[in-house]
Parts: sequence; structure tokens; C-alpha cells
Amino acid sequence: MYPFIRMAKELWLAGRQPALPFDGTHISHHRCWPWDLDFWMELNNGRTLTLYDLGRIPLARRTGLVPVLRKNRWGLTIAGSAVRYRRRITAFQKFSTQSRLIGWDHRFVYIEQSMWRGETCCGQAVFRSAVTGPKGIVPPTEVMEALGLADQPAKILPEWVQAWIAAEDSRPWPPERVG
Repeated sequence: MYPFIRMAKELWLAGRQPALPFDGTHISHHRCWPWDLDFWMELNNGRTLTLYDLGRIPLARRTGLVPVLRKNRWGLTIAGSAVRYRRRITAFQKFSTQSRLIGWDHRFVYIEQSMWRGETCCGQAVFRSAVTGPKGIVPPTEVMEALGLADQPAKILPEWVQAWIAAEDSRPWPPERVG
């Protein structure tokens, strides 16, 4: 089940934190509960993606994106992700999540997130996110304009993100149906 109570708590906390610039970093603090575990008694890989929501959506709130989405009747969706899992997070361990916008292209906004236990990075993800409206994907330049950041220069995406985008663009869609 989606962690609605945890999300409500994170949004409440984010509403009491200072606003962030659009490329600021939001840090949230969490604990791995028994219902977050898999059979190997560590944070489930699917739950990890859900827990990244607990950083991404408050980031959108603190940067002023949420009111712009509501005003324009836009939505926010994930269009792709690449995740690295490097260190275990086990039951009852505390960890923090760092969430930040790293740039955009003509269609998508890219967000980097990582989970930390103290000074140890346990995992990292990059998300390709789209703002959506009645006509489909809203160009990031239009989103920047709505945020009052029309004069904001586009952030150049890191080389590793550009390589991931190129790999995604070469991947066939839809995939070949087998059987």
C-alpha cells in the first residue's frame, strides 16, 4: 500500500521549511519499517522507488512547483528511471534522502535522488519526469515561465545523464512481444 500517512507527514514538514531555489536540494529523514522489507530483510527495491516519492514531491512543494501545477491543472509523472542499489538498508535503520533537480531538456525534467545512512550512500536514482496537461507533455520552458523563471538558463545535464538519455532513446518501444 502507498505510504499516504508518511507522505502527508513529509508534505507537512516541507510546508514548514524555507522555500528552495528550483535547483535546490531537499533532504528528508526516514526509517525503514518492517512493511518496507523484502524476504532478505532489507529495504525492498520497489518500496525504494516509492520512498523516493517522499523526497521528490516535497521538493516540488518547496520549489513552488506544486501551486503552479494546481493553478494550471497540470500533473507530474515519472517517464523513466535508472536506479543503483549499493548498500543495504535493514529494519529500523534511519536514513536520509537527498533530492534535487539536475536539469531539463525539451520534454523532461531530470531529478537525482540518493539514500544515505550517515556518510554512506546506499543507493542513487535518476528520474525522468514530465509535467502533463490536457494536450500531453508540457515543455519545461513553459513550466519555467509559469514559475516566473523564464529567464533561467537551461542547466546542462551531466554527461552520465546524457548517456542514459541516449541509451533510452535507442531502446525500442514498444518492446517486442514474445509468445
